[in-house]
Amino acid sequence: MKTFKLENEPKIETGFKTPDHYFENFSVKMMQQLPASEPKVISIFQKRKNLILMVAAVLVLALMIPIFNYSSASSNELDSTELENYITYQSNVNQYDLISGLETEDINNMNTSIAIEDEAIEDLLSGNSNLENLILE
Repeated sequence: MKTFKLENEPKIETGFKTPDHYFENFSVKMMQQLPASEPKVISIFQKRKNLILMVAAVLVLALMIPIFNYSSASSNELDSTELENYITYQSNVNQYDLISGLETEDINNMNTSIAIEDEAIEDLLSGNSNLENLILE
């Protein structure tokens, strides 16, 4: 192969030329093309601040969901109407089942002395047609 020497080969001229005195008048022409009033500058940080606040709010809400679920699931207290409705509509629940579910503290709380006169008891029993069923229970 023939050796190639860059200095000896004919040079190819580019097709681009700058006009005469272009760089001398460049700054003057550029200043004439700029608008006279400066445009309103909107800070990037202001938009970023709003974005950060929105992300923080979503993050706080996302972290609060398990706390709300735990607090609603931890209340195991029954409403008295719910309990009465359950006992009413369950035909297989009898008095012994109810007694076995009570604790001794609940039974002691129910042992209150009610002062009923003998005449009131006699009136109730005489007017009740299910006296035999009450005696058998």
